[in-house]
Formats: sequence, structure tokens, C-alpha cells
Amino acid sequence: MRVTYLESAAVLVESGDTSVLCDPWLVDGAFYGSWAHYPEPDFEPEDFAHVDYIYISHIHPDHFDPNTLERMPTDIPVLIHDYRWDYLKEAVEDLGFEAVELPHDERTHLGGDLHINILAADGCDPELCGNYFGCTWYDDDAETPGSTQVDSMAVIDDGEHTVVNTNDVPFPIAESGCRKIRRDYGEIDLLCHQYSAAQFYPQAVTNYDHERKLRERDRVIRETRERALRFIDVFEPTRYMPFAGEYVLAGDLAHLNQYTGNPPREEALEFFEDAVDPDEHECVFLNSGEHIDLETGERSAPFEPHDPEEKRRYVEEVLAERKFDYQYDPDPTLAELKAYVPHAFENLERKRERIGYRTDTTVLLSLLEGVYVELSIDGDGYRYVTDPDVDAYDGYVKIEVDPRLLKRLFEGPHSAYWADAKIGSHLGISKEPDVYERGLYLCLGSFHADGADVGVEADETAGSRAASD
Repeated sequence: MRVTYLESAAVLVESGDTSVLCDPWLVDGAFYGSWAHYPEPDFEPEDFAHVDYIYISHIHPDHFDPNTLERMPTDIPVLIHDYRWDYLKEAVEDLGFEAVELPHDERTHLGGDLHINILAADGCDPELCGNYFGCTWYDDDAETPGSTQVDSMAVIDDGEHTVVNTNDVPFPIAESGCRKIRRDYGEIDLLCHQYSAAQFYPQAVTNYDHERKLRERDRVIRETRERALRFIDVFEPTRYMPFAGEYVLAGDLAHLNQYTGNPPREEALEFFEDAVDPDEHECVFLNSGEHIDLETGERSAPFEPHDPEEKRRYVEEVLAERKFDYQYDPDPTLAELKAYVPHAFENLERKRERIGYRTDTTVLLSLLEGVYVELSIDGDGYRYVTDPDVDAYDGYVKIEVDPRLLKRLFEGPHSAYWADAKIGSHLGISKEPDVYERGLYLCLGSFHADGADVGVEADETAGSRAASD
């Protein structure tokens, strides 16, 4: 069996005449243009037109990348987990591919000796995720059984060698599934697992100064590395490949790269070689396009660190000059943005009531011309305020967003997702108290007017439903 590292979480697994391309994000521009690769890939999506299968772990665009898939033959079956809801399945099929939903924890034959087993990442104690992820793939009494989690992990084996690909699954939530894989499969020849932080924090926090961002960056790096070590402890693999979440910010966000929890790969290699006994578990770092043979342990080439000065120049001279997708849109008016708010707030309220969440924290979302919409997350409605004084609030989350992206977010998931905008660092966020309220952001994800008949005149009636200034 041969495993080739491509970019971020993209790997190619081959055994005999059968191959699986996993999470192919192979071109720059994920998350509305803010995520790029370094170094720039020297291959194209068309170079993988020969693969037998594509495995997509989840819908985040650094794993499910339409720009990559649109350049590949649509007769390649796309393997996904059988989620309770069909958002990933429909997105795959919208591109013209056949989406093959595989049941949770069922070893499936692909060809020759190669098999795949896709497991949901939500077999957990609900308190670990704050009760906001559903653990329902085993719930026979559910009207529509199936996983409600956003992620999955895969085991690929050929009867002799076993590769575990955990991509982005969070360790505490996925721990029970990881331990079951270890029990069921025994020896793990290669573990591919995340080691860096694919998130907005701390680089997009606007009320942190330079030194605070650096301190938080270093803390995030330590925590993600510690979680990576827990994967190694559970799986006890012969070899392990830290990967996934590897990106460089482009465009107007390029100056934030110094703050991301995404360290140079050579620094990560040094950490793992110091923290893990190489006689027990061998660390595998590969440059893009290089492979390891699991039978012999041979690499196609030794790992070569990148020149940091060359990377700096590339970011400043190439990536920083790029534009985001929404920056080509026309500028909306304040009236246009306000027209979406009543419909969006109704959706937010439905979500909040459905999950039984409330908080005294107020959300302040920028619109235009210093105007913000003030959102209660406790059922008290919304109102418009101008240049709000954050000191007047007991608790707040203030979000700055480009009006062109905000219009897409208001239009709904078919145009833009709040979660993707946040992960892509497009939302400037300040907050007090300085805590992450998972339920608040889950509710905010429903703050859109998808499917509503929105017109500028709708804002006149919205004012009567909003809380007064």
C-alpha cells in the first residue's frame, strides 16, 4: 500500500489497482478566497482523473472543494458518510457526481483487496460538545436515524496494511470511535491526523493587541499538538503523519498569518520527534507529491523544509494581491441589508428555541455607515444602533464583516455560510467576557433569510417587530 501526501488533508491511498483520493482541496481559494497553499501545488486536479474513488470527510471547503471537483471526471464515485441530513450528498450531486453514502462503521469493499470504513465523529458524551452535536447514528427510535455531526473519519485497509484518516475530527468527541477502530483493526500502519488549528482564533479577534495574539497563537499551537498526541496514544500506530488544517491566508487577510495556530511544518516535525519515541511510533512528514510505501517504509524523497524568506516573499508579493470572491460583488445599500434582518432573525429564533439556548450576551453585527444590528439571543428581539458603545453592555460579541460578504450570508447557505466566513477569518470578532459560547455561534449560523421573499420595502415592517432604540 502506498500513501501520497498532496496538500493539507488531501492524500492518495493506493493498493494494487485500486486508489482512493481523500479530501482533495488542490487549488487555492477555499473559504471565499482566503485560504491558499504554500508552496503552490505543482499538480492539477486533472492529474488525478484516474483515481477509482474520492472520499470526502465533511463539507468544509478545505475538504469538499467544488473548485477542485469541477475539474475532475464526474464518473468517479464520491464516498461520504451517511449523515442524517443530506447537505453533503446534495452538494456532491449538484456537481454531477454520484454520492455513495456508506453506513457508520461498516467495512466496504472497493476493489482488489482494498476496503474502506467510514465512521461518524459523534459517538460521545453530550457534555463534551455542549449538547449541540447530535449523537444519533445509533438511535433506532429516531424518525430519521443517522449522524448529525459535521465530520467523519475513515479506515482504509487491504488486508495487510491499515491507514486511519481522522482528518478534522475533534479528539474528545471522537475518542470512543477511535478506540473502537483500534480494537477492531489491531495494528495501525499509518495514522493521518490533524496537528494545527483550522480556526479564526486568535488572528481574527480585533480587541487583542499584537502581543496578546502571539501569546494566544502559541497557546493554541500547544493545545492542538497535545490533542494530536492523544490520537497517537489511542491508536499506537507504527507510523503517523501529522496533516490537515495547513493553509496560508491570502488577500486582505495575509497580514494575519503571523497569528494563526498553523506553524511551519518543520517546527511541527521537531516537536513530534522530541515528544514521541521514534522507536515506538515513526513520524512521517512528506513534501507535497511525495509518498511512503507502507510495506517497506521507503519514502519517495526525504522531507525538505521550506525557506521562510521565500515563503514571506510569496505571501507578500503573490497571495496578498489576490481578491476574495465577494470583493467582485457590487456594494449593497443599507436598506438592502436591513431588508434581510427580520427574516434572518426569525430563523435565528427558531434555531435558538429548537436547541433550548439563551444567553445574556448581545450580538452586535456591522451593517453599513456605522449602523449595527443588535441581536438578543434570549428572545427579546433586535434593533438598529449607530456606533454602539460596547461598555454599555454586560456582555457582547461584536462582529465586523464586509457588507458584500454579509449580503451573501443573508442570502443563505447556497451563497455563503457563517461558519465558513468565521473559519476563513473574514469576520472580525471582539467579545466580552472573553469566552467562546458555542451555542451563540450555532444560533448565528441560522441568521439568514434563505428562501424568504426579501425586498427593500420589507424593512419598514421589520421596525415594528424589532425592539425599540
